[in-house]
Amino acid sequence: MLRYLLAGTVFLAMLLSAGPTVAIEVADAVITTAVIDREPVDEVGAFPIQNGKLFCFSRITGAAEPTFVYHLWYHGETLMSRVELPVNSPDWRTWSAKKFLEDQPGEWHVDILDVSGNLMRQVNFQLR
Repeated sequence: MLRYLLAGTVFLAMLLSAGPTVAIEVADAVITTAVIDREPVDEVGAFPIQNGKLFCFSRITGAAEPTFVYHLWYHGETLMSRVELPVNSPDWRTWSAKKFLEDQPGEWHVDILDVSGNLMRQVNFQLR
């Protein structure tokens, strides 16, 4: 009986010390041709493939402590690149970049995942 009481007390102490859980969110996400002064310069929906490089900019809010997000770049349903990005404050701007080959036109998207692998946002664009 004492063992169960002690285990219950330890469990309750762990719950109380954990504090409230705050989920991170994607406040903004765009595909852009450049990032200057930590801001996207434009928003791209369709892009000429011969220009070669795009950025996925995302603003992440709600991080109570340092964490990571992931940008997963897909050509159709094929994963082409996975980038781990640190998030170090409650309002954090970050981005990843992808160079494109001439033989990669078509539908693309970037999935933005939290550290647990949960999809927070998908950003779609097309290369022509």
